[in-house]
Amino acid sequence: MITELKNNPADRFFLLAGPCVIENEEMAMRIAEHCVKLTEKLQIPYVFKGSYRKANRSRLDSFTGIGDEKALNILKKVHDTFGVPTVTDIHTAEEAAMAAEFVDVLQIPAFLCRQTDLLVAAAETGKTINIKKGQFLSPMAMRFAADKVVEAGNPNVMLTERGTTFGYQDLVVDYRGIPEMQSFGFPVILDVTHSLQQPNQTSGVTGGMPQLIETVAKAGIAVGADGLFIETHENPAMAKSDGANMLQLDLLEGLLTKLVRIREAIR
Repeated sequence: MITELKNNPADRFFLLAGPCVIENEEMAMRIAEHCVKLTEKLQIPYVFKGSYRKANRSRLDSFTGIGDEKALNILKKVHDTFGVPTVTDIHTAEEAAMAAEFVDVLQIPAFLCRQTDLLVAAAETGKTINIKKGQFLSPMAMRFAADKVVEAGNPNVMLTERGTTFGYQDLVVDYRGIPEMQSFGFPVILDVTHSLQQPNQTSGVTGGMPQLIETVAKAGIAVGADGLFIETHENPAMAKSDGANMLQLDLLEGLLTKLVRIREAIR
């Protein structure tokens, strides 16, 4: 699958996009349909993203999901209906085999990227594994996370840059990390929206700077990211998770059109 994403006829970056978390079937299907039509028009290889459960939340009363099996079945329906691969997060080694029955890509959250048992369990499913760089790690340190998956018998690895902790309540993207991680031989994705999070707010709800989504995405394409990760929602203000840094769905076409032009220019 990685080869198909990278070696596409139009020589585009690929896109992982969708809601932060599966809130209901109708919403997921509408977002998927919109993204599929748009990416087909722009010839951008597409993977639908949706977390079946959110395990890392700031407060106990934060929304975590609609139920694992229900959400995973919605992800499978997206795949079966639109013929696109799907990606979701896993949080424990026990979840790997379960989620692998429903999706094409298993994603390792940034905070868990050093968890050996999780990486090995994910590798053993044979699925493509997308490892998010820990906010606390250097890009070069991600070689060891990738090596764990490869040494467990699975060469299908992607790495995702999602910002580095800056003080207590901010993240910054060091764009040098994209070519540094590409030097390992794996595709590198820039997680645009999570890079704009502002964690640890006094309210207990993560903040964000969505007005900079276009800026960060343009820079990522300009330095040669293989793919982009963008969380999007019909109404971010009403999203049950990460609404503060998500892209409004109807703005996605304008953004991707500009990014395609940048990609063409640097090629």
